[in-house]
Amino acid sequence: MMSWCQLGFQDAGSYFMEEFIYFHDFTMMIILGVLSYVVVFLVLGLVSGWVDSGFVEGQLIEFMWTIFPALILIQIAFPSLLLLYLIEDFSKSFLVCKVVGHQWYWSYEIKTESSEILASVDCYMLPREGAFGMRLLLTDEFLMLPINVPVRILVTSDDVIHSWTLPSLGIKGDAVPGRLNQLNVTLSRKAMYYGQCSEICGANHSFMPVMLMGVTSPQFFMWLDRL
Repeated sequence: MMSWCQLGFQDAGSYFMEEFIYFHDFTMMIILGVLSYVVVFLVLGLVSGWVDSGFVEGQLIEFMWTIFPALILIQIAFPSLLLLYLIEDFSKSFLVCKVVGHQWYWSYEIKTESSEILASVDCYMLPREGAFGMRLLLTDEFLMLPINVPVRILVTSDDVIHSWTLPSLGIKGDAVPGRLNQLNVTLSRKAMYYGQCSEICGANHSFMPVMLMGVTSPQFFMWLDRL
């Protein structure tokens, strides 16, 4: 669900984005803990003039301020490396969606893993009169993907560098001419997801919205038949 006045992340629409939010919250708690610790001792030292020689020098304190930061970094490193591994795992994908950036619209091709093209669609931004209060976000057609199905997304460009971005899904792929970039996504719920081109690609860069709808598998195949 989108909000025009929102703090924090958009509601997660993929399992990866849920993990990203958990990791962000976990890391922020560590940062706040370290910040609180430092502020407390700064206040004690500056306001009350309390300075303990055993706290500023000695083998024990030097051991502690070496080991504790190392343990904190290890706590952050393990979930971070796990997320990086999951993002690059394309072994379980059932569908392939090829995203091609143009000046200034997106085109999509739905394929099987054997490269059989199932459908293709071009998506242009709706003019202001037909945007229903959501200017620069709506398109005349939109991409549909089934929920709970791993999808491999190939991103490329036909002219200049674009960037296909959907914040609520936690994906952002640069569309570079002559090159294929891979993304991996599994939608977790039925919803409409919005994004935009995140790379300055010309005069109409801001007129390249992305619309993706998460649907059930039967609805997805009905959409393919309509195309």
